[in-house]
Amino acid sequence: MSAVCSGRSATSTRPSRHRVAVLLAAALVPLQLGLGAAAQAIPRLDLKPYPAASAQERRWVIQLPGVLPPSADSALSAHPSDWRVELIIGRELEVDCNTQRFSGKVRSETLPGLGYRIYRVRDVGPVISTRMACPPGSGKRKAFVPMGSKPFVVPYNASLPIVIYAPKDLDVRWRLWKAERLQRPANAL
Repeated sequence: MSAVCSGRSATSTRPSRHRVAVLLAAALVPLQLGLGAAAQAIPRLDLKPYPAASAQERRWVIQLPGVLPPSADSALSAHPSDWRVELIIGRELEVDCNTQRFSGKVRSETLPGLGYRIYRVRDVGPVISTRMACPPGSGKRKAFVPMGSKPFVVPYNASLPIVIYAPKDLDVRWRLWKAERLQRPANAL
């Protein structure tokens, strides 16, 4: 900090009031924008134990936030052990009014000697579509078409990243599932 900038001597280590105000304002911007703690930077986890992607695939990494804001719905569990992460693998396609889909498998693997879990997308099939006649004037549009029909969910663990290896032409998205607090009894017949 220079004497010109702060009005203090060059040997002073205390920041000026102006500098403190600027730093405080910068720290408050995410809160003012309604982004909250979830939008602030989280230190990246070490990815060295995870292998690099092959030439035909991309490595996708999901780093879960450690603390989530409480849910507005009190019926949902606040315990991360009751949460799951759905992996949504798909591709952006030009679609019309027909339903498009394609098949593929997500396999869980454990890295030898480390115990870390990774997920690989395999056996990706071609895109298939229904063949209905579309209404006049309904054009084509870009849409994300997810792979498969059943959701693929993994445990929520903020301590480790979720690492997915998928063919280069696929994208990976995710969403959080939270369980209800209420446990209902089953009927014994």
